[in-house]
Amino acid sequence: MNAIAKAIDALNELFGRIIAPLIAIITLIVLYDIGSRFFVGRPSDWAFDVTKMLFGAHFMLMAAYGLRHHAHVEVDVIKRLLSRKRQAVLEILGYLIFFVPFIWMLITYGWRFFDRSFSRGETTYGMVSIPVYPIKGVIVVAAVLILLQAIAIVLRAIIQLREEKSA
Repeated sequence: MNAIAKAIDALNELFGRIIAPLIAIITLIVLYDIGSRFFVGRPSDWAFDVTKMLFGAHFMLMAAYGLRHHAHVEVDVIKRLLSRKRQAVLEILGYLIFFVPFIWMLITYGWRFFDRSFSRGETTYGMVSIPVYPIKGVIVVAAVLILLQAIAIVLRAIIQLREEKSA
């Protein structure tokens, strides 16, 4: 189980480190658009749509990395007061009852959202028609990565319970 959790961690770590520099590309596009407004007197036809889509992709794809590094907000006021065993039980129950069903819905409805967009060849409405379905596909990829990270967390909690039981 620990090997599976470590493999999931490694996948999300690698993915996060690959996706993180995307913010620099987004910044360069925004700077280009600002320069275009300032020097040419009008914004580019594509930069706003591209930055919106790239920022959405960056945000979604970094969520599993954030979960891996405990960067998300947690309300652990009560959890801190519990024993390690009860913390592990609470973590397992919380992920299985609340988190996993939500992520499963995100995968299911995200796939439908992507599939409909892909089948229609959906594009942006601006002067430059940019395909929208890739960004909608990111929803599914991000949800799968988040689900995998949740599995790693639950596996670690199970390992913790086993260690507490044997001690």
